[in-house]
Amino acid sequence: MLYHLLSWLEQTFQPPGFQVFEFTTVRASLAAGTALLIGLFAGKKIIRWLAHQQIGETIREGEDAGVVSHAHKAGTPTMGGVIILLAIAGATLLWADLTNVYVWLALISTLWMGAVGFADDYIKVVRKNKKGLAGKVKLAGQISLGIALSVFLMNWNALEGIHTVTSMPFLTNGIVDYDFLTPLFGIELGWLVYIPIITFVLTGVSNAVNLTDGLDGLTAGTAAFVSLGLIVMIYITGNTILAEFVNDLYLPGTGELTVFAAALAAACFGFLWYNGFPAQVFMGDTGSLALGAAIATLAILVKKELYLPVLCAIFVIETVSVIIQTGYFKYSRKKYGEGRRVFLMAPLHHHYEALGVHENKIVVRFWIVTALLVTLTLFLLRIR
Repeated sequence: MLYHLLSWLEQTFQPPGFQVFEFTTVRASLAAGTALLIGLFAGKKIIRWLAHQQIGETIREGEDAGVVSHAHKAGTPTMGGVIILLAIAGATLLWADLTNVYVWLALISTLWMGAVGFADDYIKVVRKNKKGLAGKVKLAGQISLGIALSVFLMNWNALEGIHTVTSMPFLTNGIVDYDFLTPLFGIELGWLVYIPIITFVLTGVSNAVNLTDGLDGLTAGTAAFVSLGLIVMIYITGNTILAEFVNDLYLPGTGELTVFAAALAAACFGFLWYNGFPAQVFMGDTGSLALGAAIATLAILVKKELYLPVLCAIFVIETVSVIIQTGYFKYSRKKYGEGRRVFLMAPLHHHYEALGVHENKIVVRFWIVTALLVTLTLFLLRIR
C-alpha cells in the first residue's frame, strides 16, 4: 500500500528521489526492515499478552518419561507464530506491488496454513485438548491448498506454454527465447503429474517444518537461512539478464516475490530474537505450518520445486528420521513382539539431545549445515 502511494506521488508530483521505490531490491530491503521491526516491537507486546492470558506450552503425557525431558519449557508462551504472520503480512502489504498475482498467491498460502495451525494451537492450548486439530482436518487443509494452487497455475494465462514445466538441476533443455517466453529449462510434467507433485510438496514441506520445531530457535533460524537462499533464486528467475546468465527459466513478474521472501527471512530473524535459547516464546503450529507453506509456495511459483530436497535437507532429514523410527518400531513389534528403535528419540534433533549434546549446540550446528546447503543449492543452480 505504501509502495502504491509513493508510486502515485512520484507520477503526480515527480519529487526527486522517489524513483528509487520502483526498484525491487530497494523495496525488498525496506520490507525486510519493516518485518524485523514488527517482529521485535510487536512481538514483545504479543508475548506479554500471551503470558498474561496463560497461553503456554504444555508437555505431552509420557514425554518426561523419555530420555529427554522438556519439563522446564512448560508454560512458555506459545502461538507466537502470530508474530511471524503479522510481520510477513504487514511488510508485504506495505512494500510489495499488490497488483502482482504472485505476491497474493504466496501471501494467501502462508495465511491459509497459518490459520490451520492457529486452529490446532487454539484447540490444544486454549481449549486444553492435547490432541489438537484432527489429523485428517489438518491434512485436508494442506491438500486443498496444494490442489487449489496447482490448478490455478495450470490455467493461468501468464504461464502459457510452461504451465507444468519445472526446473531440473543439472539439466538444460531447448533454446530460450526471452521475447516469446518459450523456454524448457527442465521437464514438462503434464497435469496428471503436476497436481500430485505440487500437492505433495506443499503438504510435505509444511509438515517437515512442523516436525523440526522442537528446539529453541531451530525452526526459525533454519527457515531464515532457507529464505535467504530463496531470495537469490527468486531474484534470478525474475531478472532477464541473470536468468540468461545462469541458463535458468525467466518468469516475468516473479521478481516481486523478492519483497515477500525478504519479509519472510526478516520475520524469522525477528522472531528468533525471542525464540533463541532460552526461548521466551514458541511459534507453535501457527508459525511452523505457515513457514512451511511459504517456503514451498515460493519454490513452486518460481518452478524450483526439485531444488527443495537440497535447500530444505534439514527439514527432509528430520522427517525421514520420524518415518524410519515409526516404521521400524511397528515392524519390530510385529516381528519380535516388542517395538525397537533406530534412534534414541525422533525427530533427529532429539536423538542428539539424548546423546547429551546441548540443545544450543545442536541448533547452531543445524544452522551451519543449512547455510552450507543453501550455498550448494545456489551452486547447483549456477552450473546448469
